[in-house]
Amino acid sequence: MTWATGTGTGTGTGSGTGTATAKRPRPERRRAAGADRERRLVDHGAWFLVLPALIPILALSVGPLLYGIALAFTDAQAGRTEPTQWIGALNFRDLLHDTLFWESFRIGLLWAVGVTVPQFLLALGLAVLLDQRLRLRWLARALAIVPWAMPEVVVGIMWRLVYNPDAGILNESLRDLGLGDGRDWLSGLATALPAVIVVGVWAGMPQTTVALLAGLQNTPRELHEAAAMDGAGAWRRFRTVTWPALRPIALAITALNLIWNFNSFALVYVLTNGGPGGRTRLPMLFAYEEAFRYGQFGYAAAMGCVMVALISVILAFHLVGRLRRGEDA
Repeated sequence: MTWATGTGTGTGTGSGTGTATAKRPRPERRRAAGADRERRLVDHGAWFLVLPALIPILALSVGPLLYGIALAFTDAQAGRTEPTQWIGALNFRDLLHDTLFWESFRIGLLWAVGVTVPQFLLALGLAVLLDQRLRLRWLARALAIVPWAMPEVVVGIMWRLVYNPDAGILNESLRDLGLGDGRDWLSGLATALPAVIVVGVWAGMPQTTVALLAGLQNTPRELHEAAAMDGAGAWRRFRTVTWPALRPIALAITALNLIWNFNSFALVYVLTNGGPGGRTRLPMLFAYEEAFRYGQFGYAAAMGCVMVALISVILAFHLVGRLRRGEDA
């Protein structure tokens, strides 16, 4: 009797306990289910928060881009009464043999590199200067970003007055210094592109300066002080302390400036309108003329697609290079 009762009690208790344990969910599972439910709610809420910014991007950027790509495969023209037809890659085939477009592309590369390199070097020097503890530094920083606050059209009109062959301040200064009677800088075949490059450097330098100045201010002062105590001069401190901290910012801002400068339109349009003789006709100006002066919308869209593709390749090489350097580090 005692053995049977013990066995029954043991079996019954064991079975009951096992059944109750199997039906009750574990605390870890309950927490995981709650975390998944909370994550799904956060994801749905994030989409609602992103929609106000996503809709304008889709409507004003992605939509026109897709429409332009589709337009490049048609014979769309201004004032045409016949329906637009699909012509495949005919526009791109004609573009390969268009020497004027590739000449404008060469000028665009000269313009982009000629503006980006001096822009970065001058902005780096200005950023290092503004990072010093100078008197009235706040005023110098405010004046340094004035060109950035001015619209490109205003900058172009202002510099047209500077380059004016009769009453421009540049020619007047040259006359006062006895360096000649001046010249028509924006109409000369040899001087038009360098004159426009000077304006591009002046107009775009502030944004590069601000980015580099932010990088300089994030560099710990203790590193400079330690290097100075070890006997390092100004150049060595810049090379071993400042430049390694600025390198990621420098690579990013240089790539962005190269893309922005290659896509320039308003500044050169106001200054020279692509002249003289096409010496300052950038690719964007060439596409604009084909579309709105000659009405070749399909051909101009093909030019835009080629430029987007080439810029995407440049950006891809830049990003791959940065990722490889990050992996090596």
